[in-house]
Amino acid sequence: MTEAAPEPETPGLLERRFELGARGSTLRTEILAGVTTFLTMAYIVLVNPAILGQAGMPVAAVAAATCLAAGLASILMGLIANVPLALAPGMGLNAYFSFTVVQGMGVPWPVALGCVFISGVAFLVLTFAGIRQLIIAAIPPHLFAAVAGGIGLFIALIGLKNAGIVVTSPATSVTLGDLHAPAAALALFGLVVTAALAAWKVRAAILIGIAATTLAAWLAGQVSVTSQPYDLTAITQTAFQLDLAGVFGLSGSHGLGLFEILFVFLFVDLFDNIGTLVGVTRRAGLIDAEGRVPKLNRILFTDSIATIFGSLAGTSTVTSYVESAAGVQAGGRTGLTAIVTGLMFLLVMFIGPYAQLVPLAATAPALILVGALMMAPLADIAWDDPEIAIPAFLTMAMIPLTFSIANGLAFGITAYALLKLLRGRITRADWLLLVLSALFVARFVWLSAG
Repeated sequence: MTEAAPEPETPGLLERRFELGARGSTLRTEILAGVTTFLTMAYIVLVNPAILGQAGMPVAAVAAATCLAAGLASILMGLIANVPLALAPGMGLNAYFSFTVVQGMGVPWPVALGCVFISGVAFLVLTFAGIRQLIIAAIPPHLFAAVAGGIGLFIALIGLKNAGIVVTSPATSVTLGDLHAPAAALALFGLVVTAALAAWKVRAAILIGIAATTLAAWLAGQVSVTSQPYDLTAITQTAFQLDLAGVFGLSGSHGLGLFEILFVFLFVDLFDNIGTLVGVTRRAGLIDAEGRVPKLNRILFTDSIATIFGSLAGTSTVTSYVESAAGVQAGGRTGLTAIVTGLMFLLVMFIGPYAQLVPLAATAPALILVGALMMAPLADIAWDDPEIAIPAFLTMAMIPLTFSIANGLAFGITAYALLKLLRGRITRADWLLLVLSALFVARFVWLSAG
């Protein structure tokens, strides 16, 4: 009598839920990747309250709201979409919220939060209607490759600026900073350590580099913590304080202002998210053979919910973060990376003022290295074909030069549509490409008139 063949092992819960083996990852790798992503974007815990505080919002409340919104949004992205994409209140949009909407237009911050809420609802409607998915399908693959490269340049520039290696100059816009300055020296040390580890194929290279640079900063006396009163109950000062009635009551000089506010929140967040989504998922190897992003509907749905929740918690638009690429480079391939990042943000809610223990100089090398490695998709672009090369170059160049993923996509899509039109290659299937280009042109005209 022959023995029965042993039954195959039942995969564990995490394996079944997050497809760790299928994506070539492990639990340990995902945890390291999640921590890496958190460390590269933890600055938002300090920066977002500082910016929104200038709109008259309670700083401690915004700090708690920032952690809560980033934490829950990232966890939701991991659970629903199973992608290593972390979210938090977006830089740029928070400055627009504070300086343009509240200070410039005189709109009270609860009303401005109401505008953020409405833009989130609009995102949700556009997602259910399939419009956001159509927009992504209308953008040619070579522009997405250019977006990935442009994001690489963008986050590398952020890292260089954070380290003081690149500084502003009235004569040349940017120039080389003082490499003898402590922050620049620390960042260069961290870059050497991280790059060497990466060259040796150490999967935790980025995280080890951040830890080593932070330790060096502590030993050099470059880390200081300013104790500030902080209490989780402070969030009640911003949570559910949005004023929807005030939004629809805007009149007079705010009549067109309301349209402008909603347009900017919608437009910038929409295309920033599309660019970040494609750039990060491409780097993670999650885009299929036809250039499509798996589970796109779930990703866009989560993104919409994140903005709505953020406005209820008391912060500006929540969006996908390009720093997620750092976690991907560290090996993150599943939603577990985003969940770990989210849990780290929730943990920081209890120790908010101590987030500054990891200086910007320690995370700068990670951003620089990831930026360099994100150049790989540029090899897929036919640089000898002007119809492809020119829009791709404009996309790639304008992202870092204007500090906006949305602007890069705007220039690239408009140039691509214009060249196709001038060459007589436009077909009926390109109708959405033409509509997008017209909207981009209208936006530039609007901004110039303003």
